[in-house]
Amino acid sequence: MPKFLQKRWHGYYTVWAFMLLLLLVIIVTKYNWALGIICLCLVVALSYFMLKTEMKFRTNLLEYINGLSFRIKRVEGEAINVLPFGIILYSEDRTVEWHNRFTSTMFGQKSLVGSALQDLFPALPALMGERKDGHKDLRKELQTELKIEDHYYQLILILDERLIYLYDVTELVVLRERYEDEKMALGIIMMDNLDEAAQGMDDQQRTSLIARVTSEITDWAKHYEVYLRRLSSDRYLMMLNYKSLQELEKSRFVILDEVREMTAELKVPMTLSIGLAFGPQSISELGELAQSSLDMALGRGGDQTAVKAGQRLSFYGGKSNAVEKRTRVRARVIAHALRDLMQESDKVFIMGHRMPDMDVIGASIGVLKAAQMYNVEAYIVLPGLNPSIERMMSQVQKDEKLMERFIPPEQALLMMNPHSLLVVVDTHKASMTMEPRLVQNARRIVVVDHHRRGEEFINDAVLVYMEPYASSACELVTELLQYIHEKIQLSPLEATMLLAGITVDTKHFALHTGSRTFEAAGFLRRSGADTVQIQRMLKEDLQEYLAKSDIIKHAKMIYDHVALAVTEKDMVIPQLLIAQVADTLLNMTDVVASFVISERPDGLIGISARSLGKMNVQVVMERLGGGGHLTNAAVQLKGTVEEAQAMLLDVLAQIEEKEGLFE
Repeated sequence: MPKFLQKRWHGYYTVWAFMLLLLLVIIVTKYNWALGIICLCLVVALSYFMLKTEMKFRTNLLEYINGLSFRIKRVEGEAINVLPFGIILYSEDRTVEWHNRFTSTMFGQKSLVGSALQDLFPALPALMGERKDGHKDLRKELQTELKIEDHYYQLILILDERLIYLYDVTELVVLRERYEDEKMALGIIMMDNLDEAAQGMDDQQRTSLIARVTSEITDWAKHYEVYLRRLSSDRYLMMLNYKSLQELEKSRFVILDEVREMTAELKVPMTLSIGLAFGPQSISELGELAQSSLDMALGRGGDQTAVKAGQRLSFYGGKSNAVEKRTRVRARVIAHALRDLMQESDKVFIMGHRMPDMDVIGASIGVLKAAQMYNVEAYIVLPGLNPSIERMMSQVQKDEKLMERFIPPEQALLMMNPHSLLVVVDTHKASMTMEPRLVQNARRIVVVDHHRRGEEFINDAVLVYMEPYASSACELVTELLQYIHEKIQLSPLEATMLLAGITVDTKHFALHTGSRTFEAAGFLRRSGADTVQIQRMLKEDLQEYLAKSDIIKHAKMIYDHVALAVTEKDMVIPQLLIAQVADTLLNMTDVVASFVISERPDGLIGISARSLGKMNVQVVMERLGGGGHLTNAAVQLKGTVEEAQAMLLDVLAQIEEKEGLFE
């Protein structure tokens, strides 16, 4: 501040003038008028001097303020131009009215005045647009991040002022991306069929096989910068970062195909299963998720990779059929555990999936028999009949004692208590059961299933017997029955129902059959199973056969070996018939896989998929929201038949482009 402002004492003249005037008035009044005139002259002179001084002060002050204002404006303009961030003022029609020098440098242009914001920032109109309900966005400030050439900028939009700030955050974004890329991921690799592949080999041959596979895995790990640590002869620990994990996902884990093809000359080719986890900060939690992912991959049949990244669960591979590797030891252990659980329970409730088939009914009757062997009160939950089990249930109705064991879900909910046991057969998804509330209310749950494990699972089950290598739930239950009681004796009706479930799921022992399947069938046949009665239950209705023929008539071939049948608009057929058409198409020459699309009575669009093993239809259906087996899968969609067909063709095109449809 100037000194004349600090030393301003001119205002005291006013005080002195008034004091002098007062004194002069007193003197004039009391003494002499001449002296008063003199004093008055002095006051006038003093006032004049004071006024002149004040005017000079104001002139100096005005000059100072004007000079300071000019300097401020000049520096302000220069400062705005040299600021390390961009400033843009735009008009109501969203064109640039003014910008600083930094903005010109950003775009490499001398002037951007008159340019449309949409041309400079293509993503901005969506940010500034109206909401979906038609009302304007009431926010006063919007922020986003955008990339211009090789730089990243944070854009702050002040709507009221029509002002845009642009901050260069390239260094922060690069650091953030590096942080994300370097986050740790853990994985476990397992040779899931080492014993089967090395069967019949001596120690030298087995060691040579393991060495070949290990060398292949090691080279693959080095290529993708994965740290590999051997845990046992058939298991490895993987440590990698997220960037390497992304590269592995892009490659779709080619090591699975490489190992399988490398050992193709073996009677049973070697396959790998990989479980990977990413997301949690805790190493222990990562390890648990990695093991859980591996269990998921093994539960789906092996020869595939399961990646758990946050809330995302992805599967890769799964091109080969699951190799039968169940042992009777496991069946015996599960049977004894199930026996103990039943003896500790006052009631046993048995339930399958919605729209039950013969496999559900047969397996349920088998579990019911096991409970009755130990005098435990047991019931089969059945909400109602459907075309696929009508003939089967008509045979069951001939046995009044057995029919009394079937109860509706509402009655089961009322009867269930904390000491009850719930056995879920032929499914492992709570949402797919006949009554999900039973799963929620049950304290103890046993799962017996032969499907490949999906993302949804009954995690709080006390006993899980999941074998994707089995043909059916009836096969698994039959094995359990042989160990659950020393003197098990099935009635001909019970044996027939169990064998019927196996027959249906194997398509008369043509698909999904292993040596254990025929052993279970032999046990049931010795127990009195009536194959003629099964054939009568599986007979087709003439009208249904004609309806199937009409659908098959519209089938066409895609990708040379895939049959696709789509019903006409407004044609409604049951899910069972859709599945039967898909099975029939699979019997045609040169057909490797079949897909049938039709509207169902419940208004949903059903897609049934079948294959002979060279194509994984489970992966196709999972991408549409369904699931199943490698050779047998399905999905239900909302919408129209045309939309479902478009979605299916799109998924097939994606799979064909990335990895090929056929093995």
